Order: sequence, then structure tokens, then C-alpha cells
Amino acid sequence: MSLIKILPIDVRNKIAAGEVIERPASVVKELIENSIDAGSTEIKIDVLYGGKRMIKVSDNGGGMDSEDAVLCFERHATSKLEREDDLLEIRTLGFRGEALPSIASVSKVKLVTGLKGAGPGVSLELHRGEVKEKREAPFSGTSVEIRDLFYNMPARKKFLKSNQTEIFHIIDTVTKEALSHHGIHFILMTENRETMLLPRALSLKERIMQVYGEEFVAGLAEVSAERGGMHMNAFISKTDNFRNSRSHQFLFVNGRPIKDQSLGHAVYASYEGILPADRHPIFFLYLTLDPGTVDFNVHPAKREVRFAEKETVYRFVKGGLGEIVRAGRKEYTGPFLEPRDAGVPNAAATYFPSSFLPVGGAVSEVAELAYRPELPFVYLGDTFIAFSGRGGLTLMDHHAAHERVLYERLLRRVGLQPRPLLFPLPVKLSHKEYRALLDGKGLLEEFCIELDDFGHDSVVVRTVPADLGDADIRGVLADAASALMGDVHPGASLKESLAARIACHSSVRGKAVLNREEFSRLLADLEETEHPDQCPHGRPTRIFYSLDDLKKLFKRK
Repeated sequence: MSLIKILPIDVRNKIAAGEVIERPASVVKELIENSIDAGSTEIKIDVLYGGKRMIKVSDNGGGMDSEDAVLCFERHATSKLEREDDLLEIRTLGFRGEALPSIASVSKVKLVTGLKGAGPGVSLELHRGEVKEKREAPFSGTSVEIRDLFYNMPARKKFLKSNQTEIFHIIDTVTKEALSHHGIHFILMTENRETMLLPRALSLKERIMQVYGEEFVAGLAEVSAERGGMHMNAFISKTDNFRNSRSHQFLFVNGRPIKDQSLGHAVYASYEGILPADRHPIFFLYLTLDPGTVDFNVHPAKREVRFAEKETVYRFVKGGLGEIVRAGRKEYTGPFLEPRDAGVPNAAATYFPSSFLPVGGAVSEVAELAYRPELPFVYLGDTFIAFSGRGGLTLMDHHAAHERVLYERLLRRVGLQPRPLLFPLPVKLSHKEYRALLDGKGLLEEFCIELDDFGHDSVVVRTVPADLGDADIRGVLADAASALMGDVHPGASLKESLAARIACHSSVRGKAVLNREEFSRLLADLEETEHPDQCPHGRPTRIFYSLDDLKKLFKRK
């Protein structure tokens, strides 16, 4: 007796649906991309209960006749391929003919469509992929309504998250599609309320500005490059505009949002020698390549790609971006090796040339350092060098030290003071960030960040922690939103992750020079913390070299 059997059609459909449809946002993505392929200039998305109850995508595209309306729900039925060779030059967003039948197999579907300038359209209703009703309906374009997603797959349905979480994923999907197709008007409605309104933009830059605001775009450098049939448009961080998370990084190839580790690495490599180890660039990278040199048929959801000449694409991106990064680099012009407290009778402590600083070698454990206000120190770049009272040398990263101090103040609410802004500051955000901040408003107020809804994806900030000084408030809010949306460090609570994100924007930054009083206060505040030797992210705040360590570095016994 044969042990191998052909699976029933409904089981095959559900397996296929599991590959293509992960959550409501997957349905939104597939339907939007069908609308784009149909030549739509306006796409409207309606969502109820995070997409679990209803998803409806309507467009003004070419539409379908009655025969095609039925055929489009057959597996592997597509208008976008005719022969095998077409797979080698994909020019559309969809081509497998799997999306609609997969969606229909796990939901209740209503399709209304009609050809422009033709007679009456057609309305179809399907349950589990089978047509239950077909009738004429006046319509131009296409509307696909999905109800009760996974209603016949309860085991799959229970893995869906809260309505709010699923809405965040849908917003993210619509945002990516809008960023990659700036000439299309997008409208997103959630719970019958307008959530996103993005009119047709005249350029990629205008679209990014619509989503994130003018101030956000002002921190980006625009790049355009072309070589050997490859074309690149990019908007990347200026060298003074890095972030604490990867939340604003987008890759698009031939109009398709993708994930690709190699391209991401190329962007980071272009900032070599400039980007701090714990910081991340913002980038919107748009690549246009010959369709014959890129394979989108790698992943069922078409998130990944394969390049025929991966190294060539990598060098093109790195070289094009690196040239702009180097041109825009701002050289450090602040005090270098500035003596501090030169009146202290210890000549060796007042000037210490950088070429003689110890590098490498064994580093002693940071024991209890008897810091005193009168200790001399030398400022080098953005690191202070202080001498320990026990005889030896302490190197201190004042950024990391200040982060530790503010982090513990935020968590313990000891010494934390609000600073009312003289003029309340309106801040434009992406819609996903905007919703996350409003949902987390109460928690932010515990950290002395008071904000109110300003409408149109904007909030108005009224107070911030006094320790933030003149920090980039928009950056603070973007990082806070990232934590509120679930981007938390493994093993850390939401509150701890949020405090760490905010503390990273502490006021002691870049070329800031502390005077003796400020430096002494920072040392005293650091000693009051529970973990003075590490910043919230685990980096050392200070490293102590004993005299024995220094002797070893100089090969002395």
C-alpha cells in the first residue's frame, strides 16, 4: 500500500496561504501591489479590528472583465507572465498568481471590478476560495474586501497579535509602499477614521517629507548616481544625524521594498571612520537595475532578492554613498588637548600629548576610584582623561557616563526635573510613531516628557527632562516610539528600554566642553549611581590604568 498521497486541494491551498499570508499586513501588501500593477493612481485601504475582521483595498486602476474576475482566484493564474523567460525579467510587483487564491482560501472575499469605459462590472463573493455569488455591478477599477481572516484556521488565527499591533504592521506596510511609489495617492482608514493621507508627490523627497516632516528631511543628504545600467537615488544621514536604532532604514529595488543584508552593509561601510559603533544612519535607498540582473523569485512573500552581480551592486552603493559622506564630513574644530586646571602643581598632569597615550595592553578592573574635585584633567576629542587619586590614569567617556546618570534618574525618578519649553515644539512623525507616542503618553510623562496630540501625525512637546539640554527632541521621540512599538533589548523591560533610549540623547554630546565645575559634578553624579562603570547599553564609562599597567605598556618591569 502506497504511503505517499496527494494532498486535498483545500489543504494545499492552506499550506500556500501560510507561505504568503502571515498576518493582515501581508494581505494589505499583496492587494496594494495588485493595485499598483493595475496602473492605479489612487489607492484606499480600509481596516477594521487590526484587519482581523475586515480589510478592503479599492483602486482606480484598469479593472477586470467578468471572465478575468473569476480566473484571478485560480492558483497560478496571472496576467503578468506569458512564458518561462519572463521569470528572468520581472517588471511587475506580482507575478506568481498566488496572492488572491491564497487569501481567498482563508477568508471571505468580495470582489467588485469593472473595466474603464466598458459596460457593467461584476461582483463576486467567495468563501474558502469557492464562488458563492456572482452578479453585475456598476464599477470602474477594483475593490477587494477581505472579511474574517483565518476564520477557517483557528490555530493560525490565535497567533495574531492585538489589534493595535496588527495596525502598526499595516501602517508600516502602507508606508513602505507609499515611499516606493510617490506618484500614487494613498489613503488609510482604520476603524472608519482617516489614519494616513498621502497625496500624490512630485518627487521621492516630497514623499519622505509627507511621511516624516520637513525637519527630518533637513537632516538627510540626497545622493544620485548612475553606472553600468544601475541607477541610485538615496537620502542618507548627514554626519551629525545618527540614531540609536535602525528604525528609519529602507531599501527599494525596482520599486519593491526589500530586505538585503549586503545592501545594508554597503550603507554602513560608506560611513567607515565616521559612524560611532553604537549609532545607526538613516537611509532611504532606491535602486533601479536591469530586471534581468535581479531575481525576485526567491521568497514567497518576495521580501528578498538575489543579484546576478552582488559584488558590483555592493561597490556601486558603497562608492556612491561614500563620496557624498566624505564630502559632507565636518572636521572636528573644538579644543584639542586643552589643559585643565594648569595651576595644580603637577606638570605631568596638565599636558599629555595624544601620541603618548597608552593603547592596548592589560586594563585593570575599575576599583573604587577616589575622585576629587581638584583632580586635573585633559580634554581629548570627546573623551576626558582624569588622574586617579590612587596613582594611575583613568580614561573616561563622558557621553557614556552622562547616559548612566540620566538612565538611573529616569528609572528611579531621583533628581529628575522637567524643563518646560519656552515655546511648545510641534514635531512631525511617521503615523506609526505618532500613534505609539500617544498610546505611551502616560509612561512618557513619568520621564518628564509631556506631549499632546497636534493632529496630522504631529505632537506638540511641552516639557522634557532638564538633563537633555538642547538634545534633538525629534530624535528622542523617534527612539522612544521605537521602544514603545516593541523594539526592546532582550531581558529588559519596556521602561528600562525606554529610559535607555532617552538617556542616549543626554546633553553632553559631540564637541561639548565641560568646565571644571561641570566635570566635577558629573563625576560626583556618576559615583551616586548603582552601576557607575557601564552605560545603559553595557559600554564602559571609565577605564583605569594602574602604574603597573602603564609600566607594562611601556615594556618596563
